[in-house]
Amino acid sequence: MNILDKIVIRKLEEVAQAKKLVTIKELENGVYFDRKPYSLKEFILTPERTGIIAEFKRRSPSKGVINAHSTVVEVTNGYAAAGASAISVLTDIDFFGGHPNDLLEARAANSVPLLRKDFMIDEYQIVEAKALGADIILLIAAILTPVQIETFGKLAKSLGLNVLLEVHNLEELQRSINPYIDAIGVNNRNLTDFSVNIQTSFDLADQIPKEFLKISESAISDPQTIKQLKTAGFNGFLIGENFMKTSDPGAAMHEFVGELISV
Repeated sequence: MNILDKIVIRKLEEVAQAKKLVTIKELENGVYFDRKPYSLKEFILTPERTGIIAEFKRRSPSKGVINAHSTVVEVTNGYAAAGASAISVLTDIDFFGGHPNDLLEARAANSVPLLRKDFMIDEYQIVEAKALGADIILLIAAILTPVQIETFGKLAKSLGLNVLLEVHNLEELQRSINPYIDAIGVNNRNLTDFSVNIQTSFDLADQIPKEFLKISESAISDPQTIKQLKTAGFNGFLIGENFMKTSDPGAAMHEFVGELISV
């Protein structure tokens, strides 16, 4: 059993417990449930921002603790000030050290799109994401069937949420595309062994239909790489560990953006 299998098993238990504690009706009465989500496309494509989806992540199964001291408010504020087009917030507790409250705190402190970064395996989590103030949900093709991806995407769109589909290879891409997706993210990290290879994005760039935003995820640590990815047709770039491993992630992103402008 690989790490991804373990995460999904634990997630099924976690969602079952959450349903017992908070009903759908209670989620729908949440403070953010009726707010209109920001448009990912608008924020990604505006020239005033960077196209970067900056991630708040405390730890990972492959690297262990990445940053245990920075707070979600200071980091996400720093990201937004540095020009992030969106901010990804890990809400998985057991494997990534996140919490749903992190998303609530980030929402209260920011006016840019927020991605709920988690392993979505149940419609409950999508309703929960809306209640927590998310603008975007992540659907990972490696753990979902095409029917689930379409069903979850349709529900998300009915709630006004943006949908980011994550794929790792051509097979996942071809079987997962449906009308309820806004963006397709190519994860350069293999979720079974957590190795990374930026070539994954370049290999799939031309296979992604033009109507979708193209996002490259993980293994991006050099502004020159973003220039190359833009040339290949990518609009957005999810970067987390490269910023989070520093003592001041917001400042790290600010410096990165400065280098990006000069590339």
